[in-house]
Amino acid sequence: MKTMMKALTAAALGVAASVAQAADDVTLQLKWVTQAQFAGYYVAQDKGFYAEEDLNVTIKPGGPDIAPAQVIAGGGADVVLDWMPSALASREKGLALVNIAQPFKSSGMMLTCRKDAGVTSPEDFAGKTLGVWFFGNEYPFLSWMSKLGLATDGSDGGVTVLKQGFNVDPILQGQAACVSTMTYNEYWQIIDAGLSPDDLVVFKYEDQGVATLEDGMYVMEEKLADPAFEDKMVRFVRASMKGWKWAEENPEEAALIVLDNDASGAQTEEHQVRMMSEIAKLTAGSNGALDVADYERTVDSLMSGGSDPVITKKPEGAWTHAITDKALN
Repeated sequence: MKTMMKALTAAALGVAASVAQAADDVTLQLKWVTQAQFAGYYVAQDKGFYAEEDLNVTIKPGGPDIAPAQVIAGGGADVVLDWMPSALASREKGLALVNIAQPFKSSGMMLTCRKDAGVTSPEDFAGKTLGVWFFGNEYPFLSWMSKLGLATDGSDGGVTVLKQGFNVDPILQGQAACVSTMTYNEYWQIIDAGLSPDDLVVFKYEDQGVATLEDGMYVMEEKLADPAFEDKMVRFVRASMKGWKWAEENPEEAALIVLDNDASGAQTEEHQVRMMSEIAKLTAGSNGALDVADYERTVDSLMSGGSDPVITKKPEGAWTHAITDKALN
């Protein structure tokens, strides 16, 4: 009998140890392809920060035809990275996304134009073709054009919108006077392709008063009612922000970690190191908690679109500090 009891006790302890060691699964959907824009998450995975929080994180790359809001709506992710204009527009349409953390403090979005296309100021946009990303990325642009009073349907006096893909070919080949760029990525693709800064004029969204928050962490509101899910997100945010701050302090090594995770092999070390250096400027100043003033500025920008605003009313419940309060304090 004693032998049997010992065996049962050992088996029970073994099961308990197995349960204790089982990590919680989290699936993260990125906003774009594998690159230094998401270095904090790859660093957290590589350095074991997620493992330290008993998390098994799957990072899913995005792309020009992947809308994070659609992915999470279909159950394909627990957390998505999205720009706030897209998330708030989705929420107004019925998809209850909630911002649980905001690693990016500043916006890197720009419109980059060729001077020889006759663009030197926003007043020159009328009658021009402008490259724009879609799948939720178009909202800051549409808000800006509405603020300028420019139609985006190609009608007289307005602008023609060219759906922009993965590259910057439209501006290189003369198909568009301007294209959408980020400070850390597409602008440098244009430079690397042979155009010089003197050939270009750049309009930063922040300088135009239409900057909005980018690359926040979003989850479905209904899931936050589950204490187990909330606890999992607290651990995820804590580990992710640890990864981001490590990446800020070690940009070159962070870039190499990103390259190790790039299955496409399309990225180069030079480009990723440069990108990480630029990304660090955007995450600097954020501990991961959403700045309410930045949120309100984004909402005001999205509602100031005249007759065609991105959102028509101030959202309620679109963000929470519940996760970061527990994760960061």
